[in-house]
Amino acid sequence: MSLTPDGDVRSRDELVSFVRELHQDFLRNGQEWENQNLGSFLEALAAWMQDSPGWYQNFGKELPDGGDWTFLARALQAATVYE
Repeated sequence: MSLTPDGDVRSRDELVSFVRELHQDFLRNGQEWENQNLGSFLEALAAWMQDSPGWYQNFGKELPDGGDWTFLARALQAATVYE
């Protein structure tokens, strides 16, 4: 799986693999990331999600309406306390 997930993430296990790849990329190349701390990363995540309809439109893609948004929200919240 690559760090550009277009069409590649089809299951929870693939999402887990993708997040782990992001983490490894951060450990290797975090100094190159625009958002190098949790605060700026979360702010950028929220901003991108808000603006995502425009991103999808610009790239000729349809915003998926069948995503499990609650699962993603629970995962993000759980990461604040999960060990």
